[in-house]
Formats: sequence, C-alpha cells, structure tokens
Amino acid sequence: METLVWILHIIVAVVVIALVLLQHGKGADMGAAFGSGSSGSLFGATGSANFLSRSTAVMATVFFLTSLVLAYYGLQQKKPAASVLDRTGVPTTTQPVAPAAPATAPEGGSRAADIPQ
Repeated sequence: METLVWILHIIVAVVVIALVLLQHGKGADMGAAFGSGSSGSLFGATGSANFLSRSTAVMATVFFLTSLVLAYYGLQQKKPAASVLDRTGVPTTTQPVAPAAPATAPEGGSRAADIPQ
C-alpha cells in the first residue's frame, strides 16, 4: 500500500509542476498597465478561476494528503534500539559517572602577576 501512495505522490508532484508552469502569471500583464491594453488586470480581480487553477488546487490537495499518509507510514515503522540504552531503557554501563570539577578563579587576583618578566 505504501508503494502505491509513493507512486501516486510522485505522479501528482510532476502534474502540479506542469500545471504551475502552464499557467499565465500575474506579472505577465504588467506591460498592459503602462499604456498598451487595459490596466484593470494589474490591480483588479482576474475573474473566476479557470480549469488550470482549479485543477492545480485539486492536485495540490491530493499532494498534501499523500504527504500526510507518507508521514503516517514513516511514524509506524519500528525503530532499532538505541546504542546506549537496551530495550528496557536502562543504561548498559554500570560504572558511576564522576561529577565535573567546578571551575574556580585562580587565587591572587589577576593573571598578569603570573607572567614571568
């Protein structure tokens, strides 16, 4: 089942790329605002959605859903036990860990006095 979702996901991704590249960009009408043609398309509404924009929205939704399904399948796979912990969650080493030595300032104030002249 996961293989079918992967195949559908890749096909939908290619279709979304193709649909986006086929669409007429909003920036293509910029020349119309400066003298030739009507300038209403630059700042106004472009009208109702056409076939390309609706099909792009549908394919983007399918892509989003297949992404969620693939993420769900990825979470369901069993992960191997960590190298430090065994299956019970207890560390495998029984050696005590020594506390770190606290950092203290040197006695005598400044380090300039310690430098030989």
